[in-house]
Amino acid sequence: MARPQMLKLPEVLSELGMSRAAFYRMRARGQGPRLIKLPNGQIRVRRNDLDVWLASYEEAA
Repeated sequence: MARPQMLKLPEVLSELGMSRAAFYRMRARGQGPRLIKLPNGQIRVRRNDLDVWLASYEEAA
C-alpha cells in the first residue's frame, strides 16, 4: 500500500495562497489542517488532511 503524500509547509502555503504568518495565526485560533512535526522539527501536512479541511469550508450549492 502506498504511503500518504506529505506536503511541506511552503507547498501548503503556496496552494492556499497564504503567508506563513497568516497560517500560524489561523492555527493559533484552532483552525487549519492537522500538522505533523517530524523529529527534525520540520512540519508536514498529509494531502488527505488538507483536502478534508478544505472541503469542510465548501459552501453548499
